[in-house]
Amino acid sequence: MIIAARGILSHAEAGTDRAMLTFPSVTALASGSLIATLRAGATKDDAGERIEIHRAASRGDAWSGPAAVLPAPQIDGKAGSLKLCYLTETTPGSLLAAAMWVDRQSHPGAPLFNTETDGCLPMAIVLARSDDDGQSWGRWQRVPLPARLGPPSLTAPILALPDGGLVMSIETNKTYADAGPWDQRAVFLGSGDGGTTWSEPRTVARDPSGRLFNWDMRCAVRPDGRIETFAWTYDTSAGAYLDIHRRTATADASDVTEPVPLGFADQPGRPAILPDDRLVLPYVDRFGAGQICARVAHGPDGDFGAPIVLHRQEAQTDTASAGEETLSQMSQWSYGLPSAEVLPGGAVLILWYAGTPERMDIHWARLIDPEPTER
Repeated sequence: MIIAARGILSHAEAGTDRAMLTFPSVTALASGSLIATLRAGATKDDAGERIEIHRAASRGDAWSGPAAVLPAPQIDGKAGSLKLCYLTETTPGSLLAAAMWVDRQSHPGAPLFNTETDGCLPMAIVLARSDDDGQSWGRWQRVPLPARLGPPSLTAPILALPDGGLVMSIETNKTYADAGPWDQRAVFLGSGDGGTTWSEPRTVARDPSGRLFNWDMRCAVRPDGRIETFAWTYDTSAGAYLDIHRRTATADASDVTEPVPLGFADQPGRPAILPDDRLVLPYVDRFGAGQICARVAHGPDGDFGAPIVLHRQEAQTDTASAGEETLSQMSQWSYGLPSAEVLPGGAVLILWYAGTPERMDIHWARLIDPEPTER
């Protein structure tokens, strides 16, 4: 595939509460239009952050918005913020929004990650529904999750299966003051009633030794219902990011393949699966060339081809080496989090954020097959 067009979905405004735009995600709707969410804030982590909704026609050339701003709910009487939000169209016109809520009241003024423990502020996953293509939304509803998961990170949109079931992908975290070992894992929870109730968590990625962390597990559903997953793999002993690791799992995680290193690093984005079974994986090469790229694999067992460079960070602001990074330092990174979606006609749209320490915009690129030529 090649890059046919690129642009800016939304420009940030330095020095305002929209200076930092991050966590972009796009959904192609059955109506033929596109709907995107992004996180807006004065910094990359602040109590005033919120979710914006933007819209475009089917190709994604021109975006309008924010068409709406989704406010954060109070949970257990505590004020919080929404760090990210993903949308899933469950049936034509009906959308399920899944967002990660952060408690900003229990530890006033504290950052998301504890610099001493790598624990997280209290978090929750909340869902809201729309029956009019995202024009209006119902109330946020908290998803009950076992306390043993710790503060839950949402790593993908709610996955819609061919049989109508849903899957939620969650990453575990430590509580804020917990200085003990981190039993890090990524799990699936399933729902057969449209997201009203959810199963017990089932482990998809975990290193029993505790040496390897499987962060940011990005997922996509194949036509046969199996789920492709890609993990950002960190070696705690070496203090280094390894190759992205790929696993394929059933929805109930009863059958998960062994992790396969892909031969390139480091942080995967949300993949997209084309109707001909090709898989497009965007990813961030932060500690190598300082780029955001995409690669295409043919079929579930195919190798990934050469990188398609989506973005080069001309002024390299993320200068620390991988071994020096902690979770708390991720708030300083100035580009990343690519997310892909298949468009009508078979093109692929990829969003990401990039900019400077003063402002970060949301960028897009549209990939097409080189033949026939797009007009």
